[in-house]
Amino acid sequence: MSRATVELPPATRVFLTHPRTATLTTLRPDGTPHVTPVRFTFDPVTGLARVTTRVGARKARNVATGSPTARVALCQADGFRWVTLEGRATVTDDPARLTEAVRHYTVRYRAAPPTPTDLVVVEIAVDRVLSLNL
Repeated sequence: MSRATVELPPATRVFLTHPRTATLTTLRPDGTPHVTPVRFTFDPVTGLARVTTRVGARKARNVATGSPTARVALCQADGFRWVTLEGRATVTDDPARLTEAVRHYTVRYRAAPPTPTDLVVVEIAVDRVLSLNL
């Protein structure tokens, strides 16, 4: 997965560190959107957003079986302030990547994520950022 630095204004960077829930939109095999609440982390240095989940979760299955050109979107909102991170996603169970995802999650949410035996991480190479009132 290609990674590049994503330039964000300081207010957007701060907004993305608040321990809020967001929505993740993926595409089902029939092309319809699947929107689900998630907790996530974003690393502006690598341009990588991460969502931990179970391997059998619809969001993970959608990403795993989707087209290589399929895109996903994460949207975090607080009233009329919001930011959406878009990009291409992959799913991995690589232990090093899982460890990194759990580490970032624990810092942001001040608690470790659930750790089912089938834990995976959806990694999103963010290449577009939209926001309002930040």
